[in-house]
Amino acid sequence: MKILLSIKNFGFGLFILGLMSCQFSQTEKQTDKTPNYPDIQIVGAMKNVMWKGELGATIDLDTISNKKGLYALGPESFLTGELLINNGRSYRSKVATDGTMRVEKTTKVSAPFLVYGNVIEWKKMPLPSAIKTINDLEKFIDHQSKEFKKPFAFKLMGQVTHAKIHIQDLPPGTKVSSPKEAHIGQTNYTLENERTEIIGFFSKTHQGIFTHHDRYLHMHLITQDESKMGHLDELSIEKMTLFLPLQ
Repeated sequence: MKILLSIKNFGFGLFILGLMSCQFSQTEKQTDKTPNYPDIQIVGAMKNVMWKGELGATIDLDTISNKKGLYALGPESFLTGELLINNGRSYRSKVATDGTMRVEKTTKVSAPFLVYGNVIEWKKMPLPSAIKTINDLEKFIDHQSKEFKKPFAFKLMGQVTHAKIHIQDLPPGTKVSSPKEAHIGQTNYTLENERTEIIGFFSKTHQGIFTHHDRYLHMHLITQDESKMGHLDELSIEKMTLFLPLQ
């Protein structure tokens, strides 16, 4: 009789443990809200380029094997151009000898720092009419990404009324130990009433790594006809759609 009771108690104990384990598993699933959008990759750092003069290559763009949904931005090595990868298509912009801009498709380039990632699925939303400037955009993206727990890529598509972009064009042999020296060869270009696509990366913890010290985002703009591309400094938005990675 005692043996029978012990077996029953043992079986009841196993049943209770099973229920607890099941409940714990369900709780764990409910509380696990880690975003499932892809991680971004960071090579090098903006501050090392600007303050330490580390201008040489830390990555060759043609070594990034997964081109599907690939987005990236950074300067060209030795600050002689701007780089952009837009959905697997790689671009370099340079300043021609006459001061005009030249944009070409190529993967045979390198960067002293680069941020990149693969995004296949996007959530899109029209920008409210009140969003007109980079400051407005930064605040809006920050608000829309409150549940995001890690840095992410984003993009914008549509019409801009005005934009200012730049291309780095550092003279050969220039030594750099400050942002002022790093921008000696910077050439600025103004765009008016253009259809564009803007690729950006957002983070509140990577200032000096892939964003400037006073920004949470870093963006490069390319026109719809692919004739103009560069680092975005000023923006007046007319009508654009924002794309955020789908969680």
